[in-house]
Amino acid sequence: MGGTAWTSLRRSGAVSVDDMTKTALITGANRSIGYETARLLGALDHTVLVAARDAERGTAAADKLRAEGADARFVRLDVTDADSIAEAATLVDNEFGQLDVLVNNAGILGIVEGIDPRPSATEMATLREVFETNVFGVVAVTNAFLPLLRKAPAARIVNVSSEVGSLTSTMDQNGPLWPMAAVPYPASKAALNMVTTAYAKELWDTPIKVNAANPGYCATDFNGHSGFRTATQGAEVSVHLATLPADGPSGQLWGHLWGVGSGDECGVLPW
Repeated sequence: MGGTAWTSLRRSGAVSVDDMTKTALITGANRSIGYETARLLGALDHTVLVAARDAERGTAAADKLRAEGADARFVRLDVTDADSIAEAATLVDNEFGQLDVLVNNAGILGIVEGIDPRPSATEMATLREVFETNVFGVVAVTNAFLPLLRKAPAARIVNVSSEVGSLTSTMDQNGPLWPMAAVPYPASKAALNMVTTAYAKELWDTPIKVNAANPGYCATDFNGHSGFRTATQGAEVSVHLATLPADGPSGQLWGHLWGVGSGDECGVLPW
């Protein structure tokens, strides 16, 4: 059944909420953790909207997911482009009338090989570029899709963050993050953590849950495949938060616990 016809039936009351397939939009879903998140949610019978700024790569990712049996659609979305965000939200509204899951996965590292990573050497252009995608983009996308998330029975918002944004973890002199010196990416994730708690508080008295995901140090294109976890393991964190039950938490940083090495143990991390 086409999305428009399905939306008409839903609005007429001919289809109950329990009969409906949940719709999930994942930004930066054309590769790595974003793609794996879409794949895993597709396996849970979600309609997955593969949001990406590159049409060719996004379409190829959606095609691959469909070949594996998922209901996947490509949605062009550049998180730094207001017009692109608005067009994507309008498309989802027209096609589905609501959104059950938003995974803000798109992000950039802002580290260039050979550049001094010390805070005192931080380039302002790099800092602005990283925040534009990792923080401003998340707020812009969330605000654009929030009306559709409110229309869902119990929506979930997942902001893909990182333990490197945890002030507690990075200031632990005996922890693995103490040597980290760079400002742009960790600072953007610290800001994203605050963004997460702010939305969680605004939506506290609604069925919507808002959490930050720590996928852990995963081997992806993002870091030259230097991580010790797989992209699938990282995606499992986002999927867990995207499928929380009604009594699940909101306003948490949850995910891989760095101290257990390459193990699968996850839990709540300190801000």
